[in-house]
Amino acid sequence: MKSVQISNYPHRMGGHCGSGALRDLLEWAGLGWDGPPGEGLVFGLGGGLSFMYMRVSELTPPIYLVGRNGDMELDFCHRLGIETERRQTDDPDEGWRWVADEIDAGRPVMIWADIAELPYLRVRLSNTRHDIVVIGYDERRGVARVVDNDREEVQEVPLKALARARASHGFPNPNRHATYPIRFPDRLPELLPVARDAAASAARNMRGTDATLFDPADLPADGVVASGLKGVNIFVDDLATWGDSLTDDQLNASLRVLPVFVEKAGTGGGLFRRLEAEFCAEVARLTGDRSFARAADVLLDCANAWSRLATYAAADQLDWRALVAHAEQLPSSEQRAVQALEEAASP
Repeated sequence: MKSVQISNYPHRMGGHCGSGALRDLLEWAGLGWDGPPGEGLVFGLGGGLSFMYMRVSELTPPIYLVGRNGDMELDFCHRLGIETERRQTDDPDEGWRWVADEIDAGRPVMIWADIAELPYLRVRLSNTRHDIVVIGYDERRGVARVVDNDREEVQEVPLKALARARASHGFPNPNRHATYPIRFPDRLPELLPVARDAAASAARNMRGTDATLFDPADLPADGVVASGLKGVNIFVDDLATWGDSLTDDQLNASLRVLPVFVEKAGTGGGLFRRLEAEFCAEVARLTGDRSFARAADVLLDCANAWSRLATYAAADQLDWRALVAHAEQLPSSEQRAVQALEEAASP
């Protein structure tokens, strides 16, 4: 029985699973610009900033809010000339063989795992698209060794538990043993052109409706589903109706979970806007580009606006009028953020 471990794998905790995983993988490969990239730079280069809101009665709680699209990890790799694909299968043996083959070859491998099935996280909220990196396994002991942005130390996960986490049919959809075998280039491209391309991608996400975390067609037909800048407006208008459209239990659950979606659910704070601000600031520092420096300030203001909304929702004594009044400022803040990204994307 095999026991394989990739030694000296670099890992730091992070605010977002995908960005943290890719940051660690880049450092392991010895790639970066003036040293290993920060988590925000990785997130921004994925071009994945987005917005999606839904209120569906079948969900518990009945709302869901997310600030990134579904393909940020793949887009990051393709933008930087990193070869990868998302392999998926319903055969658990095939899914594990993909992982084991990479580890046996001395390569760490990123996979999807449902957080509700990972024993070290001890959460009940399902997310089948949580990125973790497998860096070893021990067949005799029946464990895999993984790193997770939410934990500082390497975690040992029973192989059976990992298989359940990779075959989950939880929210938002089945992960089907998703595996990302990665082949790194010898060097990365020049930073400023790819940063401009990524900023343009994020702005397009917010201008359109086709870059959400998952396909709205997979959801029940009733309720509210909206994305992009239009979605921010719909969210704000719908929030004002929660007192009338939701039951007391649904309203209380929605107010409790709203700060989680904005600040704690792997968003890096401020519904991913804080990571985007860090991306812009890092590009400005490394390249001297002033448009990215201006965009960093605007994105930080946008992130802070979302964080204040979370603070209002989490207050022991809820001021409903203040909550709604603050939410009404979000569309203009988002509009300014998109405009700043478009200006940074233009040479």
